[in-house]
Amino acid sequence: MTEADYIIIGGGSAGCVLAARLSEDPSIRVLLIEAGPRDTNPWIHVPLGYGKLFNHERLNWRFQSEPEPGMNGRRVNQPRGRVLGGSSSINGLLYVRGQREDFDAWSRLGNRGWGYEDLLPYFRRAEGQQRGADPWHGADGPLAVSDPSEPHTLCDAFIEAGVEAGYARNDDFNGETQEGVGYYQSTMKRGRRCSAAVAYLKPARNRRNLQVTTGAMVRRILLEGKRATGVEWTDESGTSQRATAWREVILSAGAIGSPQILELSGIGDGERLRGLGIETIHHNPEVGENFQDHLQVRTVYKATRPITFNDDMLSPFRTMGVGLRYALSRKGPLTVSAGYAGGFLRSDIARDERPDIQCLFITFSTTKMGDKLHAFSGFTVSACPLRPESRGHVHAVSPDATVSPAILANFLTTERDEAEVVAGMRIVRKIMAQSAIAPFVKEEHIPGSDMASDEQLLAYARETGGSIYHASCSAAMGKVVDASLRVMGIEGLRVADASIMPAVPSGNTNAAVIAIGEKAADMIREDNR
Repeated sequence: MTEADYIIIGGGSAGCVLAARLSEDPSIRVLLIEAGPRDTNPWIHVPLGYGKLFNHERLNWRFQSEPEPGMNGRRVNQPRGRVLGGSSSINGLLYVRGQREDFDAWSRLGNRGWGYEDLLPYFRRAEGQQRGADPWHGADGPLAVSDPSEPHTLCDAFIEAGVEAGYARNDDFNGETQEGVGYYQSTMKRGRRCSAAVAYLKPARNRRNLQVTTGAMVRRILLEGKRATGVEWTDESGTSQRATAWREVILSAGAIGSPQILELSGIGDGERLRGLGIETIHHNPEVGENFQDHLQVRTVYKATRPITFNDDMLSPFRTMGVGLRYALSRKGPLTVSAGYAGGFLRSDIARDERPDIQCLFITFSTTKMGDKLHAFSGFTVSACPLRPESRGHVHAVSPDATVSPAILANFLTTERDEAEVVAGMRIVRKIMAQSAIAPFVKEEHIPGSDMASDEQLLAYARETGGSIYHASCSAAMGKVVDASLRVMGIEGLRVADASIMPAVPSGNTNAAVIAIGEKAADMIREDNR
């Protein structure tokens, strides 16, 4: 297509939803533009394959932050999916929506229609819940949500230890309450990843009114005055291409890509744009500001028994067995998400009566994400403060779209964030000190029991902590877009992805991004009916 009713920039989580939903009307022509390739790599579809994709040259943007002042000046990895499905094709698969209060807070900021009760129908419409439908879940949606393929002895012990430590058992973190310990559900079906591309785009791909263009590096949104009229990109051969949007351009390039494209198109802080040699079409200094992300800090334990995934990979025979089991039954370690078990818990310094810490338990260990497994029986428990105060930015540093933007999360730059990360690590130790898990723990490998004071734990967090990959808020509602997701000051242009969040939800972000795509599709259809 060289023209379409709607042009969607970005074939990630929200982009796939929008392409599928808008093209349901056969009279509407939709063009979806994605910088990466199709999702044909086999590791995309094996759940534990995310470890193979963490630093993949072709399927991952492999962004890094600027030196983080609160992290001893370290650059922190910010992996993002560069493939159909976006980050839903390379993420850890966890299905977590967040807390009711998160979305009600969005609404109280003036974003009418974005409270929990407003979004719940979209969560339910998207969801194909393995357990069936109930007031909180849908069973007929395209996005498969499943329990783990099987329990694990270590996970059972961790959950029992959490109960011993005083936390409630919770078998549904997306139900009536998020609080408690239990197994995570994930976006998986019969042992295969259910990305947004699989869930939404694959069933729609044969529609004659939908074109999906891959290998297309968007250079800018075309504007006539203050109206978006199309998109310019470079194809895989390096040739410049253009397409006209008769109704709207929808920007769904993610919390890192969307603000960069806005700035390259002349929408942002005028002084910043002039410094890059970009003509200012609409001055808005909020573009790229307010960026948020979650920080996680990992505690690694040596196990007393050879029952971890480390052990499976240390033995050639066990490794072959893992692969054979997956091939024959779609069960076993290869079906494990980035959080096998865990919980949402209130720390001793919680500001209100809801969880402020997320814990994630996995049955393997590495020094940091993307590294090789340790050569010993090991497992990992991570702590993640849920509502950070820190805000950063994402900004273009060159008029060349292929140059990565400057990213800064400003992790651990407020006293509150410092206190919460320490409180989260102490919750991990509290659970791991219980009798239910004790028989499985040989020792705390890192940071080690000698790191005992708050000052030592905070220093460890600064030295080893990293993103849990929940980039958000860089084109926030009320600052860059309105409650209908229209870019303020520009006609015919919307943003629909994690960048529009006013604040990061209390948990993993992909489920919320899918719901944003569903709601955006309804608003667009209603506005243009």
